[in-house]
Amino acid sequence: MKEKRMIKVIGIQKDEKGQENKIELMTEGTCYEKKDSLYIVYEESEISGMEGATTTLKIDRENKVSMRRFGSSDLKMIFQKGKTFTSQYSTQYGKFDMEIFTKELDIQLCSSAKKGSIEIQYDLWISGLADTTNELKIQLI
Repeated sequence: MKEKRMIKVIGIQKDEKGQENKIELMTEGTCYEKKDSLYIVYEESEISGMEGATTTLKIDRENKVSMRRFGSSDLKMIFQKGKTFTSQYSTQYGKFDMEIFTKELDIQLCSSAKKGSIEIQYDLWISGLADTTNELKIQLI
């Protein structure tokens, strides 16, 4: 059964020069369970720079988080502590190779109440565009 939840997303990005960019978003989304995984779905906004995109997080029991984004950009990221994931980031300007290395992953979710938090620290490299250290904090309220 899908349940509505308020979702708070905080993203912090630091480039190789130490310059920090922080985005904070509070939105309504839905949560549901399917085949032993918890799904969180929400719409991006103008604040995140991805207005018109829908983000889906899949939290697996083996301490892995998958993120899919559809709409104005198409993106798939997988976060699993100590592992590297490669993908492509599709935008209106073209496709870019992307590599993610997850340094920390902390999932504190109560699946029965569908409340809690996810904290991810990762390095992101996008071919020719970015080389950043990132933090992503997601709270289900």
